[in-house]
Amino acid sequence: MNDFDSSKLRKKIKKKIKKNLANNKNITVKTSGSLYFLGAIGAAIYYVSTATDFWMGVLGLLKATVWPAFLVYAALNGLSA
Repeated sequence: MNDFDSSKLRKKIKKKIKKNLANNKNITVKTSGSLYFLGAIGAAIYYVSTATDFWMGVLGLLKATVWPAFLVYAALNGLSA
């Protein structure tokens, strides 16, 4: 006869889904970290290159560390939120 056990199949599927979700979270974290780093480098280059004096360059480096906050603010301001 048929020895199909649906509860075993469900357990195997749940285990595989949990494993895949855990792997995808790690990939997302690694990717977002590298994108943040590249964005910070680009922001630092932009802010320092547009600085008019030394202290504006220092301020530009500080701004480069929090550039996502400026991005979100500009996006929400553009959406009139």
